[in-house]
Amino acid sequence: MGLKITITGKVHDVGYRLFLLELADSLFIERFDARNVRIDGKQAVVVLVDGDEEQLKEFVELVKSEKPEMAVVEEVKVEEYKGRIRDIERFRASFNTAQLSKIVQVGLKMLEKQDETIKEIRATREELKSEIKSVGEKVDRVSGKIDRVAEKVEEVSGKIDRVVEKVDEVSKKIDKTNELLEKRFEKLEEEIERIKKALIKAGIDI
Repeated sequence: MGLKITITGKVHDVGYRLFLLELADSLFIERFDARNVRIDGKQAVVVLVDGDEEQLKEFVELVKSEKPEMAVVEEVKVEEYKGRIRDIERFRASFNTAQLSKIVQVGLKMLEKQDETIKEIRATREELKSEIKSVGEKVDRVSGKIDRVAEKVEEVSGKIDRVVEKVDEVSKKIDKTNELLEKRFEKLEEEIERIKKALIKAGIDI
C-alpha cells in the first residue's frame, strides 16, 4: 500500500524534498517520490511513499512532527495512493541532477553578475583615471601660477631691497648735508659774533 502526503505552507526553496528523502532513507523505504507543486495558489510538496505498514506509519509520524528549519507548515494531508511510485534511488539520481542544474544556473548567474561587476569596476577605474588626470592638470596649472607668483614676489622683493638701499644712501647723504649745514651755521654764528664785537669796539651801536 502506498501513501500520498500533501504538505502545504511555505515549503518551497527550504530544502523540504531533501529533508523528506533523508527521512525515507533513515527508515529504509525503497519507493519514494516528492514534487513541488502549487495547489490553489499555495505552495505544496506532494510526497509518494510505499513500504511496509510499520515504515509508512513511522514516516507519517516524522513528517507530522518534524520539518526543515525555514519551512512553515500549514497542513499535512495523508491519503492512500494506488499508483506506481518510483524507486528511491531513481528519485535520488533525478533529484541530484535537478539540484546540480540549479547550481549550474546559479553559477552562471554569478559569473554573469561577476562580469557586470568587473565591467563596472573597469569603468569606475577609467573614470578615476580621468579624474586623477584632470586633477593633476589643475594642480600643474595652479603650481605654474604659484611659481609665477613666487617669481613676482622675488622680483618685488628685489625692488624693495633696492629701494631700501636707495633710502639708506639718501639718508646718509641727508646726514652728511645736515652735518655740513651745522658746521656752516656754527661758522656763521662765529662770524656774526666777531662782527658784533668789532662793531662794539668801533663804537657802533648795534
